[in-house]
Amino acid sequence: MCVKKRNASCTTKQHKQLPKNLLSLFCSPFQEDNFFLERNLQQQGYSAVAGLDEVGRGPLAGPVVAAAVILPNTCDKTIFPLFIDSKKLSPKKRRHLFNLLLDIQAFIGIGVVSHKLIDKINILQASLLAMRRAVYSLKKESLKPNFLLVDGKFPVAMNITQQPLIKGESRSASIAAASIIAKVTRDEIMAKLHNKYPQYNFIKNQGYPTKEHRNAIKNHGVSPHHRLSFKGVKDFA
Repeated sequence: MCVKKRNASCTTKQHKQLPKNLLSLFCSPFQEDNFFLERNLQQQGYSAVAGLDEVGRGPLAGPVVAAAVILPNTCDKTIFPLFIDSKKLSPKKRRHLFNLLLDIQAFIGIGVVSHKLIDKINILQASLLAMRRAVYSLKKESLKPNFLLVDGKFPVAMNITQQPLIKGESRSASIAAASIIAKVTRDEIMAKLHNKYPQYNFIKNQGYPTKEHRNAIKNHGVSPHHRLSFKGVKDFA
C-alpha cells in the first residue's frame, strides 16, 4: 500500500518532507529483504539512514524510551534478517541481539522521557520527543543521520528527511533494531524500579496494566513513578 502524506499538526516544529523522487520507493510492494529501504536510500545518496522506534506508550508507570539505530552496510548481509520486532522476541533473544548490535558497531542513540513529562505533554508528544532525543544522542557521537525511517504514522519534528512507516519493524531492519535497543533499555530501567518498589512487580510487568499491577495500585496506592494522567492510576493518586 502506498504511504500517504499525513498531517503533522501534533508536532511543534516543521519536519523535512520526503522528496517526490523517493515516493515510489515507499509505494513498492512489501519486500522480504528488510534492508531493502536502507540500501536503496543509500544508493540515492543518504549515507546515514537511521531507524527510529519507541517502547513504553502503554504502561502505567515508568518512562517512554526511544532508540535511533544506523546499521553498518558493511556487515554480513545474513545479519539484517535477525532484527525483527522486539515484541516477537524472548528477553534472552532480545539481549543477544542487543549485544550483537554492539558487536557489529551499529550507531546507537537513546532518548528517554520521564513519567512526569508524559503527564505534562501527553504520551504521543512524549514518544515523539523521545525519538528526537534519540537522534540528538546520535549527533553527539559525531554522526548526523540524513534520513529517518520512523515507526508509526507520525513524523518527528526535525529538519531531517524522513518517512513514517506503519508496522515499520516488519519493513526495516533499522527500525527493528531500534525497537530491540529501546525495549532492552526500558526493561533495565523498570528492573531498577522493581528493586525500589517490589510490591508492583515491575520486573515482570514493566509497568503495563496487568491485572496484578492494577490490583497492586489499588492495595498500595501509586508510586512516585506512576503516570498520574493515565486511566487506572489517577483515581488512586
